[in-house]
Amino acid sequence: MVCVMSGAGLQLALFLCGCYVVALGVHAEEPCVAGHHEAEHYMAAVYEHQSILTPDPLALLSRQQALELMNQNLDIYEQQVMIAAQKGVQIIVFPEDGIHGFNFTRTSVYPFLDFMPSPRLVRWNPCLEPHRFNDTEVLQRLSCMAIKGDMFVVANLGTKQPCHRNDPGCPKDGRYQFNTNVVFSNNGTLVDRYRKHNLYFEAAFDAPLKVDHSIFDTPFAGKFGIFTCFDILFFDPAISLLRDSEVKHIVYPTAWMNQLPLLAAIQIQRAFAIAFGINFLAANIHHPSLGMTGSGIHSPLKSFWYHDMEDSGGHLIIAQVAKNPVGLIGTENATEKMDPSHSKFLELLAGDPYCEKDAKEVHCDGATEWNMNAPPTFHSEMMYDHFTLVPVWGREGYLRVCANGLCCHLLYQRPTLSKEVYALGVFDGLHTVHGTYYVQACALVKCGGLGFDTCGQEITEATGRFEFHLWGNFSTSYVFPLLLTSGMTLETPDQFGWESDYCFLRKRGLSSGLVTAALYGRLYERD
Repeated sequence: MVCVMSGAGLQLALFLCGCYVVALGVHAEEPCVAGHHEAEHYMAAVYEHQSILTPDPLALLSRQQALELMNQNLDIYEQQVMIAAQKGVQIIVFPEDGIHGFNFTRTSVYPFLDFMPSPRLVRWNPCLEPHRFNDTEVLQRLSCMAIKGDMFVVANLGTKQPCHRNDPGCPKDGRYQFNTNVVFSNNGTLVDRYRKHNLYFEAAFDAPLKVDHSIFDTPFAGKFGIFTCFDILFFDPAISLLRDSEVKHIVYPTAWMNQLPLLAAIQIQRAFAIAFGINFLAANIHHPSLGMTGSGIHSPLKSFWYHDMEDSGGHLIIAQVAKNPVGLIGTENATEKMDPSHSKFLELLAGDPYCEKDAKEVHCDGATEWNMNAPPTFHSEMMYDHFTLVPVWGREGYLRVCANGLCCHLLYQRPTLSKEVYALGVFDGLHTVHGTYYVQACALVKCGGLGFDTCGQEITEATGRFEFHLWGNFSTSYVFPLLLTSGMTLETPDQFGWESDYCFLRKRGLSSGLVTAALYGRLYERD
């Protein structure tokens, strides 16, 4: 599925004027590039790559054998760079693990590693100075691609760095091995690197002793930040990079395994763009059998994305991107505060409680009786976490469900009722499966079946339509809005922001049935 998604306002036209999506070398939809907008935009590309993998990642290969395999992937990269060059692309992003693959041991990955000098200490153009350092063949090819395509190239590879025994962090084999992103300018110069800090069960690699905060400058759009895959869920470097207010764009190589209902690749990519008001250029690896797909060029107001769990082959997305992204409407500049649903929302925040009774909204007599005749709470596993949930019944209503210190609220209307089961869930605790990190989440989800025990299962299709306000008393300011509808379709919230110390998400007019609407909060200090 290749999709274009936007919000409702005319202002959206200023973000992305045109988009190409190239699949296997065939492009669709010509761009509407307007001359007077060129100074306000740049052309970007991300490539979702189905990498050619070594048959046995545990086998010990020679450097020459490793290069033969990596050059097959680099040949595809070069083809995509030249396609992008024909469209005037100024920066292209390739995925994590796209050149060398994954599931190596520390020993078996070694032949795949390039030597990596620090671009902050050494100015080097690998294409023009190929013999300056040994074991840099991959860097040389990427550098030459940047020159040939006349564009910035962002790619991921494995790198090595010798270390001395007097270095207290030096591994026993006398070298560091890093999962590394590199950035080449359009003249082939190595301008920056980022070594992945938050490794995801990657025994072959080391985390750098000090977090790389990698920000590079471009002549066409100013400053870009860069990090990799699992980093997106942690404070360093993903959040700390954005303390530099001049960083308006993130490039993001990833090898992300989708996990619904809350952490599909395109979900978290788009949520990050909305939450921080930035452009987010994400390139994922394409291995559907492993749940790996989902790339996009995202802004707060609009996205071009690709997600396909069936087709094989790589896919190139090209879009015209605003140099200064326009943020989503929050409470400070909302123009529709006093429509009936928003008035009810504000009244609820002010302490005027509602409750659900006979599928109709009615006033409760007092604040302590907010849940009079409310549906019963139940528990179900979602994302390997123990959620507390309440079923969402009737055409309209107000619900609240709490766990620990977090209370989640939902004010909703449904134009028509479907036979599907939906539930409002809350989780406030330490996530401990496939990583350890503290989460606060409020989630409206479609359940996998008719039983409460199916709420939290992975589903992608739905028919239930909602108009809603979802909010919670989060104890963190780092909250990410997730909004996904049937067929892995991204939606733009009407509003996302804070009101009276509550973080809220508002949406009307869904394009298809709701799969997930959630507020996903991270308490980094409790990790």
